Amino acid sequence: MKSITNSTRRRIIKVSALISGISGIVILVSSVWPIVEYQLTESGRYKTLLTPLVLEEEKSNDLTKASNWFPEAPKNKDFGNSKVSFYTISIPKLKIENAIVAIGGEDLTKNLIQYPGTALPGKNGNAVIFGHSILPIFYNPKNYTAIFSTLPTLKKGDDVFIDYDGISYKFKIEELFEIYPTDIQILEQNPSDAFITLVTCVPPGDPRNPKRLIVRARVVS
Repeated sequence: MKSITNSTRRRIIKVSALISGISGIVILVSSVWPIVEYQLTESGRYKTLLTPLVLEEEKSNDLTKASNWFPEAPKNKDFGNSKVSFYTISIPKLKIENAIVAIGGEDLTKNLIQYPGTALPGKNGNAVIFGHSILPIFYNPKNYTAIFSTLPTLKKGDDVFIDYDGISYKFKIEELFEIYPTDIQILEQNPSDAFITLVTCVPPGDPRNPKRLIVRARVVS
């Protein structure tokens, strides 16, 4: 009876070890595959708009802080004397509903952030909005550390809605492309119309965060 018990115990240990090994492989694959898949599929949809003159090492890998996304960008904090500190954005395709955008600010774990010095929503110019991303399998439209993880799935013609200071604006996406952190031209203003630019790191979940995905939309109503 004792030998049977020992044999059963060894069998349980072997099965447990096998299950642990398989679980580890599954976790590893689920973490790495989305990054590889992005490189093989999604990234092919976007051109890299600009090529960096020099790819310098990031000054900081803490991309929960908006100031680390484009280290070479000027730190202009002028928002045209806005009396509004926050507004909301909704992207139906991503199930993002009334996400909070802070005008200025630094901490992307608390809300989306509009980059200092860019135009206010609805005004002629370019409102640039930053959102954090992680592995798409952990996507949660109500969690600001994951809110832009599926931004690469957007396409030309998709809708974005902004409620700013009691006024609702509808935007339609016109273009998507990738840039490097050294390419700060996307922060420039275009006075011909009202635009918004959504920005996140790609590939989502890649700790190197080598590029930025740019989603640009124009106001339609």
